[in-house]
Amino acid sequence: MFVGSIKSDIGQQSALVEITPQEIDLLNRHFSIKTMCDAKLGCDEEARQVLQASLTDPPLQHALLSLRALREDLETFGNGQQTLSYDYGLQQYTAALGGLASNLSYPGSVGLKSALLCCQIFISIEQVRKNHAAMAQHIVRGLSIMHEYRARPGLVTVNKLVPAHHDELPLLDVFIIKMFAAPCKFAEPPTTAEACGTLPLRQPVESRDLRTIAPDMRTELTRISSLTLEFLDRVSQVETEEIALQLLSERAALLYSLESWPISLELIQTEQQPPSSEPISVSFLRLFHLILKIVLLGALDFSPDIDAELGLRMTAFNS
Repeated sequence: MFVGSIKSDIGQQSALVEITPQEIDLLNRHFSIKTMCDAKLGCDEEARQVLQASLTDPPLQHALLSLRALREDLETFGNGQQTLSYDYGLQQYTAALGGLASNLSYPGSVGLKSALLCCQIFISIEQVRKNHAAMAQHIVRGLSIMHEYRARPGLVTVNKLVPAHHDELPLLDVFIIKMFAAPCKFAEPPTTAEACGTLPLRQPVESRDLRTIAPDMRTELTRISSLTLEFLDRVSQVETEEIALQLLSERAALLYSLESWPISLELIQTEQQPPSSEPISVSFLRLFHLILKIVLLGALDFSPDIDAELGLRMTAFNS
């Protein structure tokens, strides 16, 4: 009884704490290193949700402390040798991972919400650390949780729509799409692009010529991502099988657009003379393309065939 009253008091107190616009803006900036080049993410709502939840979520508190320390270290010292603030950031990251693992031992709506919000921060942390393999693992794990625990309504058969299993799970896929869709200055001089984490420190001259294709290919991918966000919003609100079937047709059109994108990219690269190595900016566009495909495949359709294909795509994503 005493423990229950404490939890109730904590919940009431957190509801009274006001998250300031300055705190929201700062976390919005810390979500991506692209903001170091003045990119706008448009993740204010995601930042507010994380900050509010962190008031009563210790793993999330540790994750936020880690991201803040690592980001401030990057902005102050660049990519030089490790500092005390960097080490502190790693310590907090380890604490966040441990606390989250403990919470997920008994997954319920609270633990799942914590996991998805922590995933957002972990993705941002690994981007700051330039550990793209770990970043991909967090993305895959988070999207898997969303699909497995049905964060949105979906069709289990052609004529049977089921509601979202957990009504208020954070929509991690929306956050990831916004993060990747935020503009990057691919055509800027190498020093600026390197500061934004879009290019390696040393790169052959020929591949810098190739990076001029990135804005053109990115325009189409950004267009598809905008339509995907609109589609996901409608899926979240679907209430009838009839509307769900209409949305399946819309999803098929978006997947068809995605199928043509790598073909166009390959054609452009084939025309490059002489052939050159692919810059990391283009590699990230390929990654963004795969994320959109995984998100769309996992939306609305919960059939066994889709589950099997999703598994294959996520395995490819991790490799």
